[in-house]
Amino acid sequence: MKKTKAIAAAVLAAVMAVGIAGCGGGGSTASTSAESAAAGESGAAAVEASAEDLNVMIETPVQSLDPQQATDGTSFEVIADYTDGLMQMDETGKPVPAIAESYEVSDDGTVYTFKLRQDAKWSNGTPVTAKDFVFGWQRAVDPKVASEYKTMLIDIGQVKNAGDCADGKKELSELGVEAVDDYTLKVTLNVPVSYFPALMYFPTFYPVNEEFYNSVGDTFATSPDTTLSNGAFILDDYQPAATAFHLTKNADYYDADKVQLAGLNYQVIQDSQQALMSYQSGDLDITLVNGEQVDQVKDDPAFKTIGAGYLWYVSPNISKVPELANKNIRLAMTMAVDRNAITETVLKDGSIPTFTAVPPQFATGPDGSDFSADQEKFSDVCKTDTAKAAELWQQGLKEIGKDSLELTMIVDADDAPQKVAQVLQEQWQTNLPGLTINISPEPKKQRVQDMQDGNFQLGLTRWGPDYADPMTYLGMWKTGNDNNYGEWSNADYDAIIDEVTTGATAQDPEKRWTTMYDAEKIVMDEAVIFPLYSQSNAEMISPSVTGIEFHPVALNRVYKNTVKAAK
Repeated sequence: MKKTKAIAAAVLAAVMAVGIAGCGGGGSTASTSAESAAAGESGAAAVEASAEDLNVMIETPVQSLDPQQATDGTSFEVIADYTDGLMQMDETGKPVPAIAESYEVSDDGTVYTFKLRQDAKWSNGTPVTAKDFVFGWQRAVDPKVASEYKTMLIDIGQVKNAGDCADGKKELSELGVEAVDDYTLKVTLNVPVSYFPALMYFPTFYPVNEEFYNSVGDTFATSPDTTLSNGAFILDDYQPAATAFHLTKNADYYDADKVQLAGLNYQVIQDSQQALMSYQSGDLDITLVNGEQVDQVKDDPAFKTIGAGYLWYVSPNISKVPELANKNIRLAMTMAVDRNAITETVLKDGSIPTFTAVPPQFATGPDGSDFSADQEKFSDVCKTDTAKAAELWQQGLKEIGKDSLELTMIVDADDAPQKVAQVLQEQWQTNLPGLTINISPEPKKQRVQDMQDGNFQLGLTRWGPDYADPMTYLGMWKTGNDNNYGEWSNADYDAIIDEVTTGATAQDPEKRWTTMYDAEKIVMDEAVIFPLYSQSNAEMISPSVTGIEFHPVALNRVYKNTVKAAK
């Protein structure tokens, strides 16, 4: 076994091996007791006394606080506010120690042994142990839980027996994760996964205390009383689908001295104009703006544009809508879209038009290049070309024996997605004669559920990278993947994905990179999705606030090191 004591340096080396570059009211005073303050110095106590809440705007309610059930970026952010995994992200997005103090990796790269810190506690006072990670990971592949993110263990993490456990072919106890003792966790992989440590800050890999879970049953992670914290904050006010909720600083957090906020005060505001007014009145410290609001504030020093990592795209239901099974219909629709009009006249938030299945600016290859720097490599099948689109459209209509087509697109009932949907509707109906598009706004949770169930024709959706590698996108379109909403299937594509994950190519960084381009080309040639834009967030951030860490991968915002100056 190769001992890794300088864990941050070792993780960086592991990540680079595959070319990874990296998903209210005013302030209040934190309530502290003499007991909780006793552990710190007088200076730390003074910081506690003057600390304030950070008032944060989010666009949509939290969908789930169950780390093995959550699927959206907002939920991941909030779960990570109060939960630490084996690793956490530093300000550059690199994995650094959290519950794990150090680890060993076997010579063949298939066995990781994590040594856990012994001063980490759950908010009910019980220690965080290796058994908590075993139980959490077993939940991720438990068929009864039916986690959408089980693929993180199966295909991405390559944890031994994860696939068979998820299929019910093996007992959960046979999953390749073992509590050697209370503070030693052993993980066995099918094949080496160089970026494995970087997966450990993703919520699917977070621990769950089995005794507590069993005590609350089906109500787990639905209220403060049914949620445990081992992280920087504690959830103290929350209801499912709440439009406002609160977390307070965890005085017993092992790294509490670094946490300068009294708490986090979240507010769900779906109207961008209302959100801006709340920021201007001092009720918010950070808020998103878009469209006309950007024009109002773009010269304000508090205005910032930050890459968010999300690829927005339209998913056609290829398997259940016969007309969309026609490739020329799909190609016509993707080539009829003016993506620049969406980003420059509607969003105005720094988002960039995207013509690839893997978005740019998040994954760097062995040679240091951006995987998707070349946005013209698929211009024969994805660009704005209304004449070509009309030609393909007529050819497709002839092939399906129709002269017109009516389709419904489901979208999130939020401000920006509806604006984008209206532009798509206008462009498609103008550029493709005989096409009628109906827009059906739905709460995000319902929209996601409908797409998972195949109950849609077109879906406007997004995907944020869970880890800094093209496979976070390319893996979605493998046959049977839970996020392959259109249920597209291609044997050649599946074979390539298998080769770059478990085949010999997986251990050859340069060949792996070029082979993933082959996979992406199939997706684009077949118009499996209609990529639209890579999202940037236009944000107003109060000048009194510093230290919010923004990431395009996995956890988009982290507040552990955030400071808010007292008023």
